[in-house]
Amino acid sequence: MEKVRLMYDLARLAFETDSTRSIALLLDSVNSPAIDMDGIKITDGYHNLSHHGRSKPKLAQLRAIDEWHMKLLGDLFTGLKNVREGDATLLDRTMVLYGSNLGNANTHVTTNLPTIFAGGGFKHGQHLAFDRERNYPLPNLFVSMLQRMGIETDTFASASGTMRGLEMA
Repeated sequence: MEKVRLMYDLARLAFETDSTRSIALLLDSVNSPAIDMDGIKITDGYHNLSHHGRSKPKLAQLRAIDEWHMKLLGDLFTGLKNVREGDATLLDRTMVLYGSNLGNANTHVTTNLPTIFAGGGFKHGQHLAFDRERNYPLPNLFVSMLQRMGIETDTFASASGTMRGLEMA
C-alpha cells in the first residue's frame, strides 16, 4: 500500500511545484495480487474480492481496502488544501475526479457509478444523489469541468448539459 501512498504524494507534489496540470492515476484492480495491510488479513486480489457473492469475509476485506483508499484520497485533499496560492488554496485551483468504471463490480453493472469530485472552485461538502433509474449522463460533469477550465462547450460525449447541483463557490 505504500506504493499507492507514494503515487498520491507525487501527484500533490507535482501540482504544488506546477510540474504538470494533469495527472491520471490508475489503481489497477484487475491484475493486483493480494495486498498487505496492517492488522487486516487480505486473502486475494481486489478484482477477485470484488466478485464477492455477498461473502462476509470478502466484503470485510473490500471495505478495509476501500477505506484505505478513501483515507489516501482524503490525505491528498488535505495536502492540496494546505498549500496557499495567493488568495486560494491549491485544492481550489485543482479539480480532482475519483471514480470507478462499475456501479456494482460484483455484477458488472455499469450504471450509477460512484464518483467523487472535489476542488476547482466549486461548492462542495455535499452529496448529490440522482434518480437511479432515469439518471442523466456522467459526461454532464465533464462539461461543467471543461467550462470551468475556460473551454466554451455545451457537449461532451453523451452529455445533455452541465451537472445539476454543482455551483461555483
